Amino acid sequence: MNTFASAIPSEPDKINAFTVQKEAMINVKIFTFNPLSENTYLLYTEDKNCMIIDPGCYFDHEKEELVHFVQKNGLKPVLLVNTHCHLDHVFGNKFIHEKYGLELHLHHLEKNVLDMAPASGLMWNVPFDNYAGPLHWIEEGKSLLFGAEALTVLHTPGHSPGSICLYSEQNGFVVGGDVLFRESVGRTDLPGGSPDQLLKSIEEKLYTLPEETIVYPGHGIPTKIGYEKLNNPFVRGN
Repeated sequence: MNTFASAIPSEPDKINAFTVQKEAMINVKIFTFNPLSENTYLLYTEDKNCMIIDPGCYFDHEKEELVHFVQKNGLKPVLLVNTHCHLDHVFGNKFIHEKYGLELHLHHLEKNVLDMAPASGLMWNVPFDNYAGPLHWIEEGKSLLFGAEALTVLHTPGHSPGSICLYSEQNGFVVGGDVLFRESVGRTDLPGGSPDQLLKSIEEKLYTLPEETIVYPGHGIPTKIGYEKLNNPFVRGN
């Protein structure tokens, strides 16, 4: 659910994380799943611990693709996280919970959004069974640990009330959910959305990160903070 531009200009250093994995302490694998073309992220370390973020796998073949990658790389899923709980980001929560025994971590302000997701699925003609397991709240400034690595939680409301971004300073990236896209931003016309909050979140939480920080968005291709500050028509940086 986003408004990212369909025409993406080329640039010499364009990030192509779909086909190239950079060498880092945290590896990033991107899957594009479901009819809404949502990006599901698997972050994994040298010790094979794996964090699953926003599992959007809807169809059986998508679930099989994710499981195959985990098995092929000998990964150990240890953490399930939602950046926010719009339906396209939570389709696979129940499957991941049942497959790997993981319990869901999210911001407490997303509870109502999660509860509403199945009704949204019926409206979009994509019915699904919602996750019904235990919920673990994650808040601004806390760190999510998996193995020896940690991601800092940034509360970035505007697209939804409890939207979060996950920032790795050491690895130079942020998993941004539907807050900031390449040359666009997340929509704010859904329940709980706020244009003013979204602008504030981007300016105060994301545009203050180093300009070389890679942004892994919930839809579309990765971008960089510096590029968006210069080229994003919705919110320019100083």
